This record gives sequence, structure tokens and C-alpha cells, in this order.
Amino acid sequence: MALLEAGRTARGSGGQETALRDWVRALEATAPIATRRERTLPSVIAEVAEAQGDAPALLSAGESMTYAELAGRANRYARWALEQKLAKGEIVCLMMPNRPEYLAIWLGLTSIGVVVSLINTNLRGPSLAHCIDLVAPAHVIVAADLTEHFCSAAAELKNGPKIWSHGGDDFERIDRAVEKHSGRRLTAAERRDVTITDRALLIYTSGTTGLPKAASVSHQRVLQWSFWFAGLMNTGPQDRMYDCLPLYHSVGGVVATGAVLVRGGSVVIREKFSAQQFWDDVTDWDCTLIQYIGELARYLLNTPRHPRERAHRIRLCCGNGLQADIWEQFQARFNIPRILEFYAATEGNVSLYNVEGKVGAIGRVPPFLTHRFPLALVKFDADAGAPLRDPETGFCIRCAAEEAGEAIGRIRDASANSGAAFEGYTSAADTQGKILRDVFARGDAWYRTGDLMRRDAGGFFYFVDRFGDTFRWKGENVATAEVAAAITAFPGIVEANVYGVRVPGSEGAQMVTRDLGGGRTEVMTVSWWDSLESIRRFAGPDPERAKYYPEDDDYLLEMDEQVKHYVVAGQFPTRITPEFSPTELLDASPEQT
Repeated sequence: MALLEAGRTARGSGGQETALRDWVRALEATAPIATRRERTLPSVIAEVAEAQGDAPALLSAGESMTYAELAGRANRYARWALEQKLAKGEIVCLMMPNRPEYLAIWLGLTSIGVVVSLINTNLRGPSLAHCIDLVAPAHVIVAADLTEHFCSAAAELKNGPKIWSHGGDDFERIDRAVEKHSGRRLTAAERRDVTITDRALLIYTSGTTGLPKAASVSHQRVLQWSFWFAGLMNTGPQDRMYDCLPLYHSVGGVVATGAVLVRGGSVVIREKFSAQQFWDDVTDWDCTLIQYIGELARYLLNTPRHPRERAHRIRLCCGNGLQADIWEQFQARFNIPRILEFYAATEGNVSLYNVEGKVGAIGRVPPFLTHRFPLALVKFDADAGAPLRDPETGFCIRCAAEEAGEAIGRIRDASANSGAAFEGYTSAADTQGKILRDVFARGDAWYRTGDLMRRDAGGFFYFVDRFGDTFRWKGENVATAEVAAAITAFPGIVEANVYGVRVPGSEGAQMVTRDLGGGRTEVMTVSWWDSLESIRRFAGPDPERAKYYPEDDDYLLEMDEQVKHYVVAGQFPTRITPEFSPTELLDASPEQT
């Protein structure tokens, strides 16, 4: 009762009752996690399978699984790992496109304490080798259609993991190896002592600095994400989530799936986002929920009107990055009853939730939850790239309302408050690099998000900018150093300067390059070019240098010019499509130009 009264007071007379109910459901859903330390997400899936084994769990155009089939498939992979004598804590890399089998693999392996490293399927060559070497896996599972990607990095791997193919004959077939194992529940002799404090996954993020880092994700964190969003979205067996986001990311791979699966609902998994097929998928599969990122919403708004774009049962869209300039247009055009915008980072301890649906805001922290979400905004010195400190006290300076500053989160013991834990990376140096000490008191420690935010008088937070040597594009964090390394691999280029620039009418930053002569290349940003002459003015007087690749989907020709993105490069162009990932630029090699 005290919580209800506190919520009503915090809302004021104009607040919505639904917001308080959302917070209460999320708190109730996550409260039992710490009391049952042996209960992990694979355990929860097994429980649902026992209760409703014939109910659909994972659906896709290529394959589908009921809960019983998902649990059985996971058990086969668990027994395969036992056969391989994989010890608790050993790592297996998983490189596979979106499909139900993806979930079955990591659920099975993590159920017996194996850690699964989720590899970005766009990576090739040195970038891919870096991510695999970073975690030193014992085994790597590669889907058949990604064999070429993997082979581009194989010669550069520093360790010697055992390679398994799923569906191909280039390596030993894991899909055949697991068939000999039973799908029945593991026996007491087969089960291992796995608790929520053990590491479950490694998910890669560039954060705001340097090359991709492998963020540690414990079983507790997986459950926290799953049940917290299950509470906020009030998911149930009747719900069906449409998930076209990468399963190797925390949002597409854990939040979108776990929040529905823990409550007995189903998840529709599409390999890649398609603006053309989106509303047909949503209506054909009878979905009630959509997981989005801001780029997805903008692409949909720039497509021609679809006859089924309002003929659906969607009750809520959940995600992050939805900008204020398209928020209301997106909601009105597509008949979306409710939007749940949030802010979070895979490895971070700062999270915000906009349960009220305030346009443009990434969330707020109700007064009765400030102990759970220890967030602060501190003044930032752009020249130093670090928070500004008071010259007298040496402590950081809190921002006033409407003043932009870096968002930081107080680091506490996970046992005391799971929301305040920072689980770090596989590299101790990378972990320490994200920790800010002696912030407001001697000895305190705070996690640096690397993101600038502002807070209004009503307590709502708004994203302002990201600083550091990475930028956000197409849902990915792009490391400028990594792009520069790819560019300087081309003959005649000695030095490359790479930076991201915000593009009006699009999400994140975009990049192009031009040859400055003398072996130097400048990487710049454009949103669109209205004519070939514009491209030539940028690339230089030589028309041969002005190579460009337009979108080749017919429907894109009818879209607003601002989404006709061209990456223009003196000698090595790349094309951006709705499925584009910035790592495609890194996939190019001198031989391909």
C-alpha cells in the first residue's frame, strides 16, 4: 500500500494509473529471482514446457518449435556439450543467422554452465578474428551460410578452437552430432551446479571506445531482463512478439524473446528486417507485440502506405531510439496503442523506462525506485573527454534540470541490488576503463555510460549525444578505429581520419570517405545526394572516382529522398539498404574494389 501511495504522490494529479501498475508488475516479477539461485532461464523454459508443451514457442518461416520441442532441442545440445567434456565456464562461440535453433543452442549450453559468445553475423576478416580471439573459445559453431564469413578470419585466429558446422559440410556437423542425444530432461547425474551468479553469455559491444568488447552477462542478468520486461509489458500466453532484430544483441536476443517466453507466449523470429514484408509478417503471424529500434520506425514511415499497416492486433511496441520527430507520426499512422521506450546498455547498470509514453523521453526514475536505479548526470568536459570536477573538492558536479551531462550509474554489489551491478567485460582493463571513482565521495565507484543526457523539470530524461571514438549507425556501435584500419588496408592510403556526424532525418551517424591526396583519406558523412553532380563535386573532378551504389529495391525509389543513403568512397563504395550494417564497410577488401 505504501508503494501505491508513493506512486500516486510521485505522479501528481495528471499521472496515469497504468504507469504505476507497470512498475509494480515489473517489481513483482523480478523479486523472486534472488531467492531461487538455481533457477535460470533454461530452467524457466523447462517449467513452461512441462505446463504447456504443445504451445508454440518460437516461430519462423523456416522452422518452428513448441515449448516441448524447444526444451528437448536444448537438452540435446546440453548433452552434446557434456560429451565434448566442456567444463563449466568454458566458452563456445555461436555464429548463426536469426532462427529458432539459435535460442535452442544457447539455452542448452548455458543450462550446464557453458558460456556462449554471440558473434555478430556481419563480421568478417580481422574484425571477426578479433571477437573470437578475445574470448578464447573451446568450440565455434558456424551456420552453413556463414562459412565464407568465418573462413575469411580463420587464418588470423590466434587460438585453435574446434570448428563445427550447422548445416554445411566444411566442418564436422553439429546438427548431426546432437541427433544421437536424447531430448529428455537431464538426469541428476547430468545436471551441474549452475546458479544465477554464473556467467551465461558474452555479448559484444563497442560501447563508446575502441574495438568490440565482450560484455559479461550472468544468468541473473538474463532473468532480470526477461522478467522485468515481462512485467512492464504484462506479457502472457496470448501474446506473440515480432522480433526482426539481431539475436546476437541483448535486445533482440534476450529482451524480445525472454520477456514473452517466461510467460508462455510465442516469438516470431525473422532473419532480417524488411520494410516491404513487415506488416504482412505482423498480420499473418497475428502478433501483439513488436520489438523495435529507432531506425526500424523511420524506415517504415518512409515506405509507401501498406494496405495492412493498420489491420493488426499490435497492442504495444517496445524498444529504444525512437526520436521525437517521428514518434507521434509513427504511432498515429500505424495505429499503435502504446509505445514503451527505454534506455539501457548490455553491460551497463543504468536503465530508464518511459512507461508513461512521454514523446521523445527515454524514461524517468520514480521517487520510490531511486534506490534501485542509482543514476546521476554530471557536468562533462568535452575537451578532456571526462566529467568536470570541482577544483576545490575534486568531486564531480551534478547537472541542474535541462543541463546536459554524462549519465553515470552507482556500482553496488549485485547481491544487494541487481540493477546496480556492473558485470564488466572479459578484459579487466576494459572493465576498469568504464569505472569512474571518487565521484561524490571518497571511494565510491560509478559506471560511465559515455552518453550525454538531460533531465527536465518533471524528471524525464532525454538522450542528447554519444561521445568517444564510436558512433551509432543502423543499430550498431561502429568503432572509428576499426573503420580506419579497414580503409588504410587499401593500396596508396597511408592515413585515414574517421568520424561520425549526425544526419538530419536519420538515426545515428553515417560515414563516407574521400581521397585527399598524398595517401590520405578523409571519412565524412552524408544523408543523401540529389544528383550525380553532387557526388562528383564531393569526390573530385574525375568522374571515375565518383562511384556510387543506389538502393536497388523498387519500393525505395518511392521513398523520401532522405532515406536514399549513399556511401561514396573514392575507390571502394558500399551500399546501404534496410538490412545494411556498418560492418559491411569492413567486409570490403582491396581485391573487391
